Amino acid sequence: MPKLSRSSTRAPRNEQLQIGSFEEPSDAALVISIARFDEAALAEVYGRYASAVYALACRVLRDRSGAEEIVQEVFLRLWNDPTRFDPDRGALRSYLLTQAHGRSIDALRSGTARRAREGRDAVARSDVKNVEDAVIDLSTAVSVKRAVDLLPDDERQAIDLAYFGGHSYREVAVLLSQPEGTIKSRIRSGLKRLREQLTAEGATQVWAQ
Repeated sequence: MPKLSRSSTRAPRNEQLQIGSFEEPSDAALVISIARFDEAALAEVYGRYASAVYALACRVLRDRSGAEEIVQEVFLRLWNDPTRFDPDRGALRSYLLTQAHGRSIDALRSGTARRAREGRDAVARSDVKNVEDAVIDLSTAVSVKRAVDLLPDDERQAIDLAYFGGHSYREVAVLLSQPEGTIKSRIRSGLKRLREQLTAEGATQVWAQ
């Protein structure tokens, strides 16, 4: 359970949701109670959806520790800013999974950038026999990341999961709630854009297969 650090005066006890009541509270009612600083309401939401959020983060990151951090972030954000959830736009479960997916992708890409920085540092520190090849590899990695950032959101998400996340087309389709054929089409379209961009930058060696 995330540590609850939001500071404010608690609502009077009789204004808070009674979680143990006979009728199970709706998600919308729970979020209203969270906005009134009701920790029991947050605990109820956590109990309902934490496992689904964790499972999604695990599939994207393939790292249990990182997935646990995503769960903490998602529910702490709900606690600190419950007004972000709009019940008219979808279910609370979908909202939480969307938050988890976005934060997992950010963490994945951040890790890729960190490894690129570590690679550059290693080149600077090491006695590398073929420095020219190492510089080309790092430059290509930077070019690829920049080109991926320029893709439309739907193509970028699919390519992130398939190529950086190591997921199959079918797994990507499940994660993004889209037909597998649609995912394949997005990836093909995105790769075509990447080839054009990288060719324009002279980084064509990355596509040599």
